[in-house]
Amino acid sequence: MALEKYKQKRNASVTPEPFGGESKENEVLHFVVQKHAASHLHYDFRLEMEGVLKSWAVPKGPSTNPDVKRLAMMVEDHPYDYRTFEGIIPKGEYGGGTVIVWDEGTYEASEFDDKSKQGQEKHLLHGLQSGKFKFMLKGKKLKGEFALVKANGRGDNAWLLMKMKDEFADKSDITLHDKSVQSKKTIEEVKKTSTNIHESNRDKMPEKLKINTKAKSEAQPEESIVSNLLEKAGNSEIPLGIKPMLATLVDEPFDDSEWIFEVKWDGYRTLGFINQGEVHLLSRNNKSFSEKYYPITKALEQWKINAVIDGEILVINEKGISNFGALQNWRSESDGELILYVFDLLWFEGKNLMDLPLKDRQAILKDKIPADNDRVRLSEVFPANGIEFFKAAEALGLEGIIAKRANSSYKPDNRSKEWLKIKANKRQEVVIGGYTLNEGTGKKFSSLLLGVYENGFFQYVGKVGTGFNDKMQKAMIELFKLLIINESPFQILPDINQPSRFRPNPPKAKATWLKPELVCEVSYAEVTSDGVFRHPSFKGMRTDKKAKDVVREKEMPTSEIIEEAIEINEPENKKEEKPVKQKLVKVSENKNKGTLINPTEETQVKKIKGHELKFTNLSKVYWPEEGITKRDMFNYYYQVAEYILPHLKDRPQSLNRFPNGINGKSFYQKDVKGKAPEWAKTFPYSTSDDEEKEFLVGDDEATLLWMASLGCIEINPWFSRIQSPDSPDYCVIDLDPDKNTFDQVIEAALEVKKVLDELEVPSFPKTSGSTGIHVYIPLAAKYTYDQSQMFARLVVNLVHHQIPEFTTLERMISNREGKLYLDFLQNRPGATIASVYSLRPKPGATVSIPLHWDEVKKGLKMKDFTIHNTIDRLKSEGDIFKGVLGEGIDIEKTIDAAQSIFS
Repeated sequence: MALEKYKQKRNASVTPEPFGGESKENEVLHFVVQKHAASHLHYDFRLEMEGVLKSWAVPKGPSTNPDVKRLAMMVEDHPYDYRTFEGIIPKGEYGGGTVIVWDEGTYEASEFDDKSKQGQEKHLLHGLQSGKFKFMLKGKKLKGEFALVKANGRGDNAWLLMKMKDEFADKSDITLHDKSVQSKKTIEEVKKTSTNIHESNRDKMPEKLKINTKAKSEAQPEESIVSNLLEKAGNSEIPLGIKPMLATLVDEPFDDSEWIFEVKWDGYRTLGFINQGEVHLLSRNNKSFSEKYYPITKALEQWKINAVIDGEILVINEKGISNFGALQNWRSESDGELILYVFDLLWFEGKNLMDLPLKDRQAILKDKIPADNDRVRLSEVFPANGIEFFKAAEALGLEGIIAKRANSSYKPDNRSKEWLKIKANKRQEVVIGGYTLNEGTGKKFSSLLLGVYENGFFQYVGKVGTGFNDKMQKAMIELFKLLIINESPFQILPDINQPSRFRPNPPKAKATWLKPELVCEVSYAEVTSDGVFRHPSFKGMRTDKKAKDVVREKEMPTSEIIEEAIEINEPENKKEEKPVKQKLVKVSENKNKGTLINPTEETQVKKIKGHELKFTNLSKVYWPEEGITKRDMFNYYYQVAEYILPHLKDRPQSLNRFPNGINGKSFYQKDVKGKAPEWAKTFPYSTSDDEEKEFLVGDDEATLLWMASLGCIEINPWFSRIQSPDSPDYCVIDLDPDKNTFDQVIEAALEVKKVLDELEVPSFPKTSGSTGIHVYIPLAAKYTYDQSQMFARLVVNLVHHQIPEFTTLERMISNREGKLYLDFLQNRPGATIASVYSLRPKPGATVSIPLHWDEVKKGLKMKDFTIHNTIDRLKSEGDIFKGVLGEGIDIEKTIDAAQSIFS
């Protein structure tokens, strides 16, 4: 029964994976780590128990650094024989991709005297069921003590894999040792040469798609094939200044074995020049995209190769479909997922590839281009039925498809008939020659007057009045102001008030003429007999194209174009045919937030939760020693929002403002009456003279970022919420050092834990981000502040009794004699403390970070957690402070227990 799930997910007649096996050894337990390039690269960590392999998927792979904890998702048990499996799981099957044995060896339970296999298994299984166990690995790469700990709050299957401190601990990246311990090959080499591929279903494949894998691996590995292809290419300097090859528009899809098909992405065409670590992205008219689309540039800067690539920059939605409007308005990572799809390689390491056939260029591209960054992807090539492929693209809402002759060479700045585009939706680039304003309208303009160039003349093709909102109109009218002219730029003056059968009495419109320099794109239903678009809709501006290059695209008859194309030999197909729809909807699984503010503009306006926020003076340095700016702070709070907001929701805030950074003057602000935006949530309070005032209340992303825009480097919420303002959700023990070392703070925190553990009270530690540690105890708003303070007083008295030599209960600093203050008085109405995940106005841009209790130990430093690494920690750990907002303790029972235990 242990392998039931495993067998349900796999078809033994299709996959080469093992389905059984048992250990022949009675003395030792085995482990294996397999590197698995499936839909996403990950590592499978497997431990032998009960005759099977207990298995965890580790996305980032194991680490030998004790400071790093890796998320490990427990999956179904695998058969014992799986520990030696290395090969290729067919695409379309569960876990399809390449597998290597990255490490293997034996293991045993840590600090356990019974060394028998039976005793070891029993002890390990108990740890597995309890959610935490330690073990010693004796592998070829992984050695020493490790632990697996249940990651509470991350789902039932979530664990953390971590290295314990010992002689084998090492902060270097162990995954850089990337070869199999079994075959001594990398995963890429196994992918190219493995013969462990199930062959039983090959007779069902079309003849032209069959690949004699065994013959190829014996006669000539793909690595040699690619090397031979590169030898055929001529030597040359990097070809700077070239423009991309273009496709001819045809009227219908077709089937032909000499052609391959790609998705027609709705984005900006770009050539990427990567040379000696420098990257230049150029549009089809040689305009630089490098700065505007900086995440793509940064991703390419990580490549260790020199190359010229051809591709398309786009923003994709949750279905993997490109959104041109989002691309046009893209300013930072908050505006959408920016992707570069690469579909051609023109030059590589001193070799000019443009004269090679397309199929050879794509073979080199697939082999040489790094595939470890989801920001830059290879555009899929489909050797599919062209008509079926087009129907699938149409059904998915894609712009269309591209057909390319497999043996075509690359001709820069040429519209070739060996590359064809077939559009699923009618789209056309047009030039704006003016705009109209209807009588009585409150809009900036009513419609755009559009034209294209034909035979050197600027011809009118209609007007568009839909597809733009007020914000877009406001931005566009600013562009128009610099281009206003007195006379119509069109060859024939358009009649902008011409009635039609649909609008016999059109509104009176006045035209403003513009120099025909701005290019946009529209969709339309059809073209009338006089060349005017019917039912056009604005799709976005095209900053990548010159106005003079915009001509009317006319669909050519497909049959005629194909006949004109050069005849070639039937190409060798190397891709297995799979259902088109399955491939087309492939979407990135990386849902992590990018940045909000782009790295160049000093003032930016962003719409957050439907509210426009203005961010100014973005290069102002807030942390001078580190050069960390206001921009960096905004981006941090935008990325951390989903984690910090549950701890701010419905809590009044005390605004601690640092408008000029941590070394400038700061001040507290409680009252926001008449100062906060209308949409902001507030909570009323009165002063001693009965003056009505209002606290700002934590609510959503917009509120958080508005606070940040005021210079609130740190975030300070109440302990209680507005629904129960007199009842705190937690009790806090604040360990506030004076002349103490941080190791003494840690010792005090562990003493607090010891006391609370004796009372069976859950506790959650976090760094203050400054000098101390805060320990939180959940109360679930069941008690008053007085009751919470009384309980805190009890705890700190017990702690002080244990370590009186360096702790004190004296509130007055002058009376503390340099000792660590065990502060229980924070538990009072209106008191605030730096929120979990809050930045602190301290050198290093430290963060108040929650800790696992086993992290609270000597050697811990406040600067271990900063603006630079907190987001990565959260991606790995999740919100480990979530329990603070959970079920509260029973104070009465706890006090009774304390009296019996400590009396």
